Amino acid sequence: MTEKSSENYSETQYPWQKSYPSDIDWAESYKGKPHFEILDQAVSRYGNDICSYFLGKELTYSEIGLKANQVAEGLQALGLKKGDKVGLFLPNCPTYIYFFFGILKAGGIVVNYNPLYSIDELEFQVKNSETQYMVTLDLKVLFEKCDALMVNGVLKNTIVATFSELLPTTKSILFRLFKSKELAKISASKAAGQCIAEKTILNNNGTPKPVEINPDTDIAVLQYTGGTTGRPKGAMLSHSNIYINTLQEVKWADKMYGGEKTVIGILPFFHVFAMTCVLNFSVATGSRMVLLPKFEINDAIKLMIKTRPTCMPGVPTLYNAFLNYKNLPIEAVENLQFCISGGAPLPQEIKQGFEKLSGCEMIEGYGLTETSPILTANLPNNPSIVGSIGIPFPQTVLSIRDLDDPTKEMPLGEKGEICASGPQVMLGYWNAPEATEKVFVGKFFRTGDVGYMDDKGFTYIVDRVKDLIICSGYNVYPRRIEDAIYQNEAVEEVTVLGIPDEYRGEAPKAFIKLKAGKKLTAEEMMAFLEPKLSKIEMPEEIEFRDELPKTMVGKLSKKELREQEG
Repeated sequence: MTEKSSENYSETQYPWQKSYPSDIDWAESYKGKPHFEILDQAVSRYGNDICSYFLGKELTYSEIGLKANQVAEGLQALGLKKGDKVGLFLPNCPTYIYFFFGILKAGGIVVNYNPLYSIDELEFQVKNSETQYMVTLDLKVLFEKCDALMVNGVLKNTIVATFSELLPTTKSILFRLFKSKELAKISASKAAGQCIAEKTILNNNGTPKPVEINPDTDIAVLQYTGGTTGRPKGAMLSHSNIYINTLQEVKWADKMYGGEKTVIGILPFFHVFAMTCVLNFSVATGSRMVLLPKFEINDAIKLMIKTRPTCMPGVPTLYNAFLNYKNLPIEAVENLQFCISGGAPLPQEIKQGFEKLSGCEMIEGYGLTETSPILTANLPNNPSIVGSIGIPFPQTVLSIRDLDDPTKEMPLGEKGEICASGPQVMLGYWNAPEATEKVFVGKFFRTGDVGYMDDKGFTYIVDRVKDLIICSGYNVYPRRIEDAIYQNEAVEEVTVLGIPDEYRGEAPKAFIKLKAGKKLTAEEMMAFLEPKLSKIEMPEEIEFRDELPKTMVGKLSKKELREQEG
């Protein structure tokens, strides 16, 4: 394989092209457009269809489209200029949808914020991104953090939306009567003069001034990485990056997804996975988005029984939670046409178990914040190759590079760092030219994942470079140990880390959560693993826990376990 610009990809035969389905052209040319056009197209095609379902209240695509236009005009009236940053500090709700597209239409840049961030984490990101406006709800748990940032002089203004107005009339009245303690008293804030009511922003006809957008070079979203090593960095995702990645996903899912289209929005929108696979995918396909502001499995199951979703993007721990739910009502999952798994490696036991439970196909995809996020996926309507993350999306090139010298490409079948180029790869990191330079080799983005590619173009992830355990000079991959442990029917969740070892330098340690009612000792687990792992891969320690730490999106958190071990 050779490095080529996207317009020349079709000149080269890559291994994965022989595996491509006949109805998808890997060399198909995608032209970037201002990303808000997918909402304009949806309004034109599906105007009367339901766009969002939130706690019983529905809004059509026409209603969401009008509000997005009003947001754009209202922000321009405030003085927002092209390239200004607007933060979204919101749970999954309709407010997020129309502000996301309205900001882009006004020429602004969306900066996503995790609602669970501490004040210090928020302060860093506001300063680093140069966020000028923050959009949030009038819920105490959210507003009080924005209030502190304004009082401290970190944040200029906060646009405050009214939570009760997102609810059906009866629920809205009941909420104001019985849950008023959960609402912030905006007028009592020391920074009340810096607060702007959402109704002020929306008080117009929805005719914003057109802004000239160069989709290939203008930033649409600053998406901050998780910060697993050092401070988080803002990936600059252009309009073309997220627009084309959405079109790639829609094309990939075309044969699996038809008829009634309802996407369950359990993943939080602020995360890049949900931004593309729930928000943008739903809008591009005219789907109804069923929004869950906070994941709690009992609430999710009730909502799924009521709304009958046909598509559910999720992380492996989400599917595992359904698998281990006692007496799961089949009505919750029987209408699913397909599921998208991403964010973390998908153990085969979870994939096979959920497919058997639901009767739907589960497609595992792979990508990163820096790639908008999808790079590869397994083939639709085809038996997945066990353990593979699939083949590259159209116009996407994967290259396996030498771990010590990333300028050298590894032969097929040999391990190396997975590198990628394509129209969805970020422009770089915001205000971090040195960090940007480190993660690119030529046109190829260095993912930090170790893997290999077979002669049919299917890629297999071995592990994260940073998770590699150097044990007596040998490379030990935590994922291999985790996959072996998952084969034990008593195990619900597992994470493996490297811990200091006087003799071997590092040694594997396994953290295990057992299924409800199951019992297992460390000695029994070691005996179970003995025929499955080499001596060098055998865990030095096994620790059983009632719960394993997770990120906001639901992935098992090695970062938090490392901190606890440290």
